[in-house]
Parts: sequence; C-alpha cells; structure tokens
Amino acid sequence: QVQLVESGGGLVQAGGSLRLSCAASEIISRIVTMAWYRQPPGKQRDLVARIFLGGSTDYTDSVKGRFTISRDDAKNTVYLQMDSLGPEDTAVYYCYVNGYTTGGHFYPSDIWGQGTQVTVSS
Repeated sequence: QVQLVESGGGLVQAGGSLRLSCAASEIISRIVTMAWYRQPPGKQRDLVARIFLGGSTDYTDSVKGRFTISRDDAKNTVYLQMDSLGPEDTAVYYCYVNGYTTGGHFYPSDIWGQGTQVTVSS
C-alpha cells in the first residue's frame, strides 16, 4: 500500500520559515492532486494549498503570499515552503494525494500522510 512520508516540521520563531516535504513510499505517477492540510489544536483539519497535475495551484486566503506549494513528479514529492510564519500557523500539517497510477493501473483514491507538527513561537 502506498504511504506518504512527511518531513520538515519543527519549532520556529514568528517571522521565520520552514519547508515541508512529502514523498510517496513507492513509485507512483500521474498524481492528480497533491495537497497540504493542517489541523490546529482543538480545530478541524482544513486545506492549506493544493497543486494539480499540470501545475495549477490554489491556496487558502490566510496563506496567500506567504506559502508556496510545488511538486516534483520525477520524485513523487510535494513541498510546502512556508515564509513569514506566525503563531496562527501552528498546527499538524498533513500531506494528501488523490488519484494516482501505479503498476499500470489508475487508483482514484485518497492517501494521507501521518502528519508533521509545526509550532511557531511568538
């Protein structure tokens, strides 16, 4: 079963930057949607940013101009560059994939990463 492995979370001061990475555990291709969600303490999980096959992107309003999502299809990896971080960005960040091809078959399935903690101190 394909798994997503996240890295790059941690503790940073307000105004600082972090870069999250998420890679698939096996070779998959033509990933339709790659995205990052986040879940602050005591709140629901919400979409932060997503990038589609072809490269188009969209972001939640609160991160526009500060966060950048990108993907490297050759490495089956999605990144989230986070700049000008504030305490309101503190959350567990989850990687998400929807729709992928492996072993010659297309799977219109969702895959979630295990989550990585991002903590921004004021």
